Amino acid sequence: MRMVDLIIKKREGHALTREEIAFWINGYVKGEIPDYQVSAMNMAILFKGMTEEEVINLTDLMEHSGETLDLSNLKGVKVDKHSTGGVGDKTSLVLGPMVAACGATFAKLSGRGLGHTGGTLDKLESIPGLSIQVSGDRFINQVNELGIAIVGQTQSLVPADKKMYALRDVTGTVESIPLIAASVMSKKLAAGTDAILLDVTLGKGAFMKDINQARILARLMVKIGNGLKRDTRAVLSDMNEPLGLAVGNALEVKEAIAALHGNGPEDLMELCYKGGAVMLEQAKIAKSFEEGKAMLEKVIKDGSAFEKFVKMVKAQGGDTEYILHPEKFEVASKIVPIIAKEDGYVKELDALEIGLSSCRLGGGRETLEDTIDMSAGIMLVKKIGDQVKKGDVLCYLHTNKSDDVVKQEAETVYNAYSFTKDFVNKTQVVLEIIQ
Repeated sequence: MRMVDLIIKKREGHALTREEIAFWINGYVKGEIPDYQVSAMNMAILFKGMTEEEVINLTDLMEHSGETLDLSNLKGVKVDKHSTGGVGDKTSLVLGPMVAACGATFAKLSGRGLGHTGGTLDKLESIPGLSIQVSGDRFINQVNELGIAIVGQTQSLVPADKKMYALRDVTGTVESIPLIAASVMSKKLAAGTDAILLDVTLGKGAFMKDINQARILARLMVKIGNGLKRDTRAVLSDMNEPLGLAVGNALEVKEAIAALHGNGPEDLMELCYKGGAVMLEQAKIAKSFEEGKAMLEKVIKDGSAFEKFVKMVKAQGGDTEYILHPEKFEVASKIVPIIAKEDGYVKELDALEIGLSSCRLGGGRETLEDTIDMSAGIMLVKKIGDQVKKGDVLCYLHTNKSDDVVKQEAETVYNAYSFTKDFVNKTQVVLEIIQ
């Protein structure tokens, strides 16, 4: 078998067999097949696509290209949640403790943020002392004891994806839906959970820009998961504007704490209640979506979801005083209001521009080596559908950067808003549930 023959076969639009995909993936991980041939294969897939059977085989072989986690020692049905990325997305910090407080086993391996999308690990690391590097035994013990852990991915999981992802990024093949699906699902399946909820975001602040593309990707990932014997479901969520009001690491943790006290923004709580209800069905704890939603509302009201978050932070070495007293978090030296120049309603709020601006203010990284300013970011006051009067504060910039940077970002953030004299409806976050 030769890799060049497989490239030509895919270039001509034919399906690859499991054996052919295994030859490609195994050879690539071992270093026997060069980057330039895998680049050619990825480009052929971008143009010609793959059948569902091909994508399932690709995912399975990528999943088993390195170690997989054995979570058989964990009690109950293990559930995990994955977001395809967005701005202000602190959902896991709220949703995880909520479902764990209801009795679900939430075992999550998470990633860092890059570019305009924030990473769950970065948000957690804004809590002084908290460690996201937890050994396998400690991870199992923590989840068995508390029902929840959110930790970093190990380097030995899915090496095929690590190599392929870096290659796709520099060869213009990131957009391929079969390759996106295989990348996401191979990592989630290797993490060993029984059930997976996918939050597939769409809009300006997301990778998928329109609902049709997002629906195709979500349905494909659900089929892959179910085809590989994991209960997989998806929610499609709107990311045209940021989720919640806080964008930036410590700011988002403080908003997650408020949400766990029942004081979270409506859109964040909607996503957590609806996504969590699906997860409780997957965990066999709730018999229906409605029952699951009622259980989640109860653990927010009685404080047990917040208590679960405090216990998780403590178990991972974090200083719980910051969770009990969020005012302890470091505050940026400059907090700059952005003021409305006209009356009307907020018609649009560009999530991508807000996310990129938060990064430039110090709240994100352009490369994995960059250091994040945990106090930096943007606190929104007005969002789509809100009425605005001239002189109202639209949002606040939080930064330790120079006045020149502040001036430039103030203009960028103001231009991320657009206004109209006509009434505008608030954004509905959960657009569809796919199972």
